[in-house]
Amino acid sequence: MAKQKKAPRPKAETPKGFRDYFGSEVTERAEMLRKITGVYHAYGFDALESAAVETVEALGKFLPDVDRPNEGVFAWQDEDEKWLALRYDLTAPLARVYAQHRNDLPTPYRRYAMGPVWRNEKPGPGRFRQFYQCDADTVGTASPAADAEICAMLADCLETVGIPRGDYVIRVNNRKVLNGVLETMGVTDEAQSAAVLRTIDKFDKVGEEGVRQLLGKGRLDASGAYIDGVGLSEEQAEPVIAFLTSKGASTQQTLANLRSAVGASAMGAEGVDELEQFAALLEAQGYGSDRIVIDPSVVRGLGYYTGPVYEAELTFEITDEKGRPRQFGSVAGGGRYDDLVKRFTGQAVPATGVSIGVDRLLAALREKGRIGGEAQGPVVVTVMDKARMADYLAMVAELRQAGIRAEVYLGNPKNFGNQLKYADKRASPVAIIQGSDEMERDVVQIKDLVLGAQIAESATLEEWKERPSQFEVPRAELVGRVREIIEGQAR
Repeated sequence: MAKQKKAPRPKAETPKGFRDYFGSEVTERAEMLRKITGVYHAYGFDALESAAVETVEALGKFLPDVDRPNEGVFAWQDEDEKWLALRYDLTAPLARVYAQHRNDLPTPYRRYAMGPVWRNEKPGPGRFRQFYQCDADTVGTASPAADAEICAMLADCLETVGIPRGDYVIRVNNRKVLNGVLETMGVTDEAQSAAVLRTIDKFDKVGEEGVRQLLGKGRLDASGAYIDGVGLSEEQAEPVIAFLTSKGASTQQTLANLRSAVGASAMGAEGVDELEQFAALLEAQGYGSDRIVIDPSVVRGLGYYTGPVYEAELTFEITDEKGRPRQFGSVAGGGRYDDLVKRFTGQAVPATGVSIGVDRLLAALREKGRIGGEAQGPVVVTVMDKARMADYLAMVAELRQAGIRAEVYLGNPKNFGNQLKYADKRASPVAIIQGSDEMERDVVQIKDLVLGAQIAESATLEEWKERPSQFEVPRAELVGRVREIIEGQAR
């Protein structure tokens, strides 16, 4: 009988497009979510935790490039032959939840949600298939005050997590204004409208002249390839150019330029009126154009939104992988989407909301040096005698009860040097040592590991004598002296 081959060992690797998060990365994210949640809660929003799995039918047509049921998502067919998928965002689940439980929920319903979402898309640098979002939405009111409140809340969130005024701007536009521009152009064909929208979205990259060319016959891109244009005449394209270049020196000037761009379109005029009211509501709350500004260049998934759209952009410069300066860019966005719940109920339900890209916001704070660096580890109580483990655990318990993070060394205690190496690897601020001699005298040795490392690097012998990194204290003073050291290290 042939010897059966052993099954190969699985390869220890992270799936493509995913990553693992350790220590400080996890705690920094948790702290950011806590701060954002505090702002949402202060605005009267309630928490919602919906399932990570939805039916593909519930996720619906709002996924990008949907040619088959599970495009863009991680999907599978259940035993009852229903297609299920990991949630793509936190908005589609909200629409399902509201439609399902609307008779039990207040109207308007104000909720916030946070957690991972999954997208079955091609990964790239800084682009993962699993990432965190933190959303807040108001469902059941068409009032522009709801949109203004979302933007004010977004500004407060950015400042609360450590992005000061001057380092961000929230830009606002309105889908109705753009619809008015399309109407003025005489563009009614759906495919042509979509082509115009795609061209408008390239304004930041190709500028005014590039948009003119792409709306017309086309243009050569940077690689020398020719990009076919939409095929509009210069006269037809002019309202788009007027729209994209309508941002003025003041809000009132921008609104006046937009009214000119939409011409006689009633829908366009309605959109400009909404923007005007929006700006007035923000001004009344103390949010001026230094933080929130009307900007017609914001296009943001306009096929999805039905009214105002907003995007938070960080304005400070960072250095890319090639050493070139660039702006950090967008970290949050949202808008009004009045048709999403209608898919379930058949009735129009107005809704508006924002989604904060938590991972991008964390990356921005790290770039600015506002978070990051090595996180402090726990105090390590070393073990000199395994038979006295209860005594060491008693020390740890006292430290923890005093609010000091601490642990007992649980490895092999025979080599004391390895215990100190472990403490270094844990970035421990302090190590506690008590052998049989110290126990008989009811004292402990406290080793300041941070000071010890500094002395080892640069101190002279005299400095060593003046500031010893290890000293003896009565057992009863353990907690107080450890706290003094940790507080001193923090200064």
